[in-house]
Amino acid sequence: MSDNSKLVLKTIPQSPGVYQFLNKDQKIIYVGKAKNLKKRISSYFQKNLKSRKTINLVKNINSIEHVVVQSESDALLLENSLIKKNQPKYNILLRDDKTYPWICVKNERFPRVFLTRKLIKDGSEYFGPYTNIKVINILLNIVRTIYPLRTSNYNFSSYKIKKSDKKLYLKIFKKNEHSIIIGFHENSLKEVSEDLLSEKLYDKNISLVREILNGKFKKVKDLLKKDMYKFSKKMDFEKAHNIKEKLELLENYQSRSTVVSQKLNNIDVFTIISDSENAYINYLQIAYGRVIRFHNQEIKKNLNEDEIDILSLVIINLRQKFNSESKTIISQFNLTKQLNIKFIVPKAGDNKKLLELSLKNCKMYKLKRFKQIQILDPERHKNRIMNQMKIDLKLEHDPNHIECFDVSNIQGTNSVAACVVFIDGKPMKKMYRKFIIKTVEGPNDYKSMEEIIYRRYSRLLNENKSLPKLIVIDGGKGQLSSAVKSLKKLDLYNSIPIIGIAKRLEELYFPNDSIPLYLNKKSETLKVIQNLRNEAHRFSLTFHKSKRSKVSLKSELDIINGIGEKTKLKLLKKFKSISNIKKYSFDEVSSEIGKSKTKKLFEFLDDNK
Repeated sequence: MSDNSKLVLKTIPQSPGVYQFLNKDQKIIYVGKAKNLKKRISSYFQKNLKSRKTINLVKNINSIEHVVVQSESDALLLENSLIKKNQPKYNILLRDDKTYPWICVKNERFPRVFLTRKLIKDGSEYFGPYTNIKVINILLNIVRTIYPLRTSNYNFSSYKIKKSDKKLYLKIFKKNEHSIIIGFHENSLKEVSEDLLSEKLYDKNISLVREILNGKFKKVKDLLKKDMYKFSKKMDFEKAHNIKEKLELLENYQSRSTVVSQKLNNIDVFTIISDSENAYINYLQIAYGRVIRFHNQEIKKNLNEDEIDILSLVIINLRQKFNSESKTIISQFNLTKQLNIKFIVPKAGDNKKLLELSLKNCKMYKLKRFKQIQILDPERHKNRIMNQMKIDLKLEHDPNHIECFDVSNIQGTNSVAACVVFIDGKPMKKMYRKFIIKTVEGPNDYKSMEEIIYRRYSRLLNENKSLPKLIVIDGGKGQLSSAVKSLKKLDLYNSIPIIGIAKRLEELYFPNDSIPLYLNKKSETLKVIQNLRNEAHRFSLTFHKSKRSKVSLKSELDIINGIGEKTKLKLLKKFKSISNIKKYSFDEVSSEIGKSKTKKLFEFLDDNK
């Protein structure tokens, strides 16, 4: 296995998807599917392989590619498409012309609805494909139970039926609770009998069947629930249970696959995301309603290049490389004028699903590359994050030294604060600092923040120690303004950038700017700031609880005759709180402070139960 493959193994996601093994000539030699890509691909590289075929396969693997999909079912369908397209050497199954079954609504008068593996371009509609034949049978069973549909293949075209002024009806025969339509009837009676179905009503039923096959189950579920409750009231629990099973199947059923749809034909899908250094592109090629190729690419950005410029060039190169002649491209951007080809920026439907699939794989590819860089070049990874934070927060320097402050109090008592320090985006716990609020009485977070900022940086200045490149305040505009006051007093306001993060919407506030900055929830910059905030909150809360418990213990011990200051300190150090002392035996406590004092302590505890 090549070094590249070893690196890929460490960064593969634990998601459903399809993987490809390529040889040294970059030819696909095996395609597989997986519920968990990481587990499945890693299994090929275990030492205890027994299959000679698998051993030979692994020997020929030079590189690994993978694509993430929404479900295990989608993985199965995509695997099928890629094997048929590429005919890999080590794939035995799925190399024939067989395909997964579909449900067809036939383009004919009084349309039939049936299972098929053949797709005929005659205007008929196809729903699926389905990876589970049981699902199709139950779905068809539900449809035929609710709506009377013909099963005979009689040709109802105008050539077969003489034109008549009389309306045409289907003759319905019931069998095993299902409607089996086997003939037609030209009604000449004044009233239509119950076993006749008009063409207009039949077409209405077909439109409702289409809704079910498209995944719109509300109407049919309401009908099934009504029947279920009706059978329950009649104490016919067997029928009620059968309907319940159908309802559960509908709840879990997904009618359409993202990776296969007969409405999509000869389309290219391109998506791009980028950071300060690189752009990441995903390409999906669709032909005959299915994904036949996926490709990821990383592009090193030059100065002043935006995503549209990069994507335009990549589209031209990849279409040439893979001989694509698709006349339509799905993308995030409309580049019709630039490339003189039809672009779609979808808002809904199958096109939107394909765009989302491509974008998801683009993000996964970016994440994989980040992990690989982190493994191979930790220094570059660190610099990249710092540079991204510098860009996002509009800083003059990389924020490789950040300090974050949080104030903690409950009902204004025992007010404390904490300062946590991150170096190169990582916590440096030896540099953390605790503060007991000295000049503020009552619950005043603003004044408390002003005090600790002043104390922290006046000390750093006095000791001639390095100052941070960024200060983060846990709080909104109020806390930020208080911190700014102290920086101005110390003449540091123009030297150290400072921001506040509000918890409600994770908005970032800057001094003298009432409009907050909202970063993408998945932004690395926001994640670093959130980690700072969470760590500062945890550290200050821990300090506050410790101080509160010590104060509580001291206040109770102060009223016990014979318990002096040294004894109190011993008890505080060992047991932390009164409630903890109660958990220990007389002998365990006396080993710390002696029998005489322990006796007085336990007598006090017994009297105050």
